Amino acid sequence: MAIHLRTRIRFPDHLNQKSSGYFLSICRFFSKSLSEIPYDPPFSPVSKLQKAKKKKIQDGNSNSIKNPTLPLHSDLPFDFFYSYSETNPSVNPIGYRESPKFSPFGPGRLDRKWTGTSAPSEVEVKINEVLEERKRILGDPLSEEEVAELVEQYRHNNCSRQINLGKGGVTHNMLDDIHNHWRRAEAVRIKCLGVPTLDMNNICFHLEDKSGGKIIYRHINILLLYRGRNYDPENRPTIPLMLWKPYAPIYPKLVKNVADGLSFEETKEMRGRGLNSPPLMKLTRNGVYVNVVERVREAFGFEEVVRLDCTHVGSSDCKRIGVKLMDLVPCVPILFKDEQIILWRGKKDREEDVNS
Repeated sequence: MAIHLRTRIRFPDHLNQKSSGYFLSICRFFSKSLSEIPYDPPFSPVSKLQKAKKKKIQDGNSNSIKNPTLPLHSDLPFDFFYSYSETNPSVNPIGYRESPKFSPFGPGRLDRKWTGTSAPSEVEVKINEVLEERKRILGDPLSEEEVAELVEQYRHNNCSRQINLGKGGVTHNMLDDIHNHWRRAEAVRIKCLGVPTLDMNNICFHLEDKSGGKIIYRHINILLLYRGRNYDPENRPTIPLMLWKPYAPIYPKLVKNVADGLSFEETKEMRGRGLNSPPLMKLTRNGVYVNVVERVREAFGFEEVVRLDCTHVGSSDCKRIGVKLMDLVPCVPILFKDEQIILWRGKKDREEDVNS
């Protein structure tokens, strides 16, 4: 049984007088402060909005003054591609996924026309002058002691002057990263991973050709790119940046229903034999594929069909690997299925083996 007790607390008179005075002072303060604020519910005061707009307009004017004059002009003596090492200018696309008028450099930002795959240079390139200028910037060759000192400084994994080269290969925006590192360092360390490592010679060529530097160290997938003795950071070339990655155009079909030199039944039999054969190698995602070409060449000396296990590599990378092996080995890709690559050594090698 609950018992409720009601009691009335009575304070002394002097305490009641103090509390009532304190309460009145608080009421006066709130009434005064509220009277000063303009009555405009439920919005904020108009005067504050006007001040904010003026600040934004002033900021926009200051940014427009800092922006360089458009369109940008670059004296680099080559056509601008998204990737220099992973594109073949001799292969013409059969279609585009977006209109060629959408330039990745932005509308009106570059004085070169975008063709859908590249921004060609309209000025005639004088190769002799370009080579002489590069020799002047590189200066005298480095001595063995100087090379060893730079290698010891930049070859470690915790090097702060490092650029990672992925499946995009030598991209256009990577050139700007290289020159940014060269502002404060003599060399930059480049770590290569993924599909481009199938052809390291191609990577080295485009890095030297497009940046103007010199590769002084190469170990498997690690490169050291030297800027040159007479490199001037204040007079670095103008490299307009690509604001987004352009869509890859549509190229002809890589794998045909019937391989060249074979009938439909022979092609089907080759594909079945390749899927049932043990894999020559197992490739990992973003791995180092430096020795893949040599292994495939050696395997074709004994086998007619070779299978590469590319589980977890990705279907797009599988096709990139097949395209590179087709040119480097050479061979004929006859099937891409479930991240498995089936390669055929071709009709010519087959006939040579039979005649011998």
